[in-house]
Amino acid sequence: MKVLIIEDEEAAARRLHKLIREIAPEIEVIGQLDSIEAVLNWIRENKLPDLIFMDIHLADGSSFEIFNHAKVDKPIIFTTAYDQYAIDAFKVNSVDYLLKPIKRQGLEQAIQKYHKWHGKAGMDYEQLARAIQGEQYNKRFLIRIGQSIRVVEMKDAAYFYTENKITFVATKEGKRYPLDQSLEKIEELLDPQVFFRINRQFIIGIDAIREMYAYSKSRVKITLQPHCELETVVSTERSPHFKKWLLGESD
Repeated sequence: MKVLIIEDEEAAARRLHKLIREIAPEIEVIGQLDSIEAVLNWIRENKLPDLIFMDIHLADGSSFEIFNHAKVDKPIIFTTAYDQYAIDAFKVNSVDYLLKPIKRQGLEQAIQKYHKWHGKAGMDYEQLARAIQGEQYNKRFLIRIGQSIRVVEMKDAAYFYTENKITFVATKEGKRYPLDQSLEKIEELLDPQVFFRINRQFIIGIDAIREMYAYSKSRVKITLQPHCELETVVSTERSPHFKKWLLGESD
């Protein structure tokens, strides 16, 4: 049986590794990773192990970001310091968890639960992430550029759009980066008070609006900042909702 440890606290990782050796010497720890970037790079080049121990808070963000960029169909035992509400979410989703600092008895029970779980249908970790995070919207996006990974903070995003079937984020600094997610998926991750889907091709931030003009059929044409060569017009069916959004009103 092979396991992977995802933990950014060196002392916690060493303790977990030591307890695993003592409790189940037949288990092979094949690696220890400390960031989202390291995990995604590892997944691209390696076969997933039988079991993963995953800390929720990593050096470069929440480990739930991993599930937005890679398919993880192996059981995970999370390590967490979340409150009781979040613990209940773990229970409902049948995913085990360990509260830090990890105790020997808790680890033994978690490994036993894995053996009972083994072979059953995979868990929906994106659903678990939504249950844990509630109404907390995405705070950053991971951008893949070749073999490198970059983080774009949500506060730095001006607008999102598609071109030639590729989704892009344009930053307030005027840079653009390709994203793995579709515009539909991105829309679910954004705060609707800050971003609005004006048509099939664009989601814009309130701060990205430079000028607006009346257009045909009660539509609104928008000049964005930073500048965009593509035409940005609010669709007819979205125009009434767009005007309410500008005023901070909800439908």
